[in-house]
Amino acid sequence: MAQTLKQFYKEKVQKELQKELHLANINAVPSLVKITVNTSSRDFKSDREFLEKTKAWLSAVTGQTPVATKAKLSIASFNLREGDIVGLKVTLRGDRAYDFLQKLIAIILPRFRDFRGVSKTSFDRMGNYTLGLKEQIVFPEVEYDKIGRIQGLEITITTSGRDRDGAYAFLKAMGLPFTKD
Repeated sequence: MAQTLKQFYKEKVQKELQKELHLANINAVPSLVKITVNTSSRDFKSDREFLEKTKAWLSAVTGQTPVATKAKLSIASFNLREGDIVGLKVTLRGDRAYDFLQKLIAIILPRFRDFRGVSKTSFDRMGNYTLGLKEQIVFPEVEYDKIGRIQGLEITITTSGRDRDGAYAFLKAMGLPFTKD
């Protein structure tokens, strides 16, 4: 993929998907709307250094500063108060989303040991795909000595596909490796 993923989509994938999905209008072809990357930890409210380290590696991975997500309700059994920081999220749109998807497909996923593809069952009804990673150290920007501890993250790829089938066809055409049946 010497060319960018966005160019690849515009020049090749869009026309192929229009034929494959039997769509009359080229604008009805599924496309990438946004990618949301988020992580959470119960230790964010008590360990500010850990929160800062997490912000640093998340911004290095995505190229944007993460936004803190706060608890909406107080839950006594979880020792959680309204307004406590429970997570960090980054929303990528446009060129940054395509660049992140290209990095995910070409660099990140092949770094997993015994990788056989991503699950086909992680689509929701609206055509969004969610992928969970157990470790953030698969990203080349993350230095193990500076992260504090291993932490998982969740990547949600939002497409303009109206259903699972359209989103699956789009992501398959873009090169996301799905598991074989």
